[in-house]
Amino acid sequence: MSDARFEDAETGPLRLIAQDAEGLGVFSALVQDAVFPIMEMTYARARRRFALMLNRFRWEDRIEAERTGRPYERVQSLLVFEDVLAVRTTGIDRSDGETVLSLLQITYAPGPDGTGTVTLVLAGDGAIALELEALDATLRDVTKPYIAPSRKRPSHD
Repeated sequence: MSDARFEDAETGPLRLIAQDAEGLGVFSALVQDAVFPIMEMTYARARRRFALMLNRFRWEDRIEAERTGRPYERVQSLLVFEDVLAVRTTGIDRSDGETVLSLLQITYAPGPDGTGTVTLVLAGDGAIALELEALDATLRDVTKPYIAPSRKRPSHD
């Protein structure tokens, strides 16, 4: 069996921009249950950029996969936030490079004059908080889809 291809799906690679809470809500739905090694998380302070390389479950393809009986897919995606003033983490051990984190949700709390805080909510009570000067985020698929290793759809209790 071979890996999936974008050409096989109705949709191509995602390339999205979010500059408000509604757009970030779309991102949250698309990256729910994404997993990433802790080493794939970076904050470039001088550039004020925070980036994650995620292995994203392709929720947008779930119904078609079920309809045709083909395996579920994941794809590597780059989630980037610009204008980041500070990054705080809680509930994760950043010194353990082997740690794999699971992203459950992205929330946004607006502040005064266009500032705000984005929180990446992780499984196991972990979180990454990004203090932003302005909300400017991108989500971009950077590889072809591949068959989800578990071959299962993520589920929660």
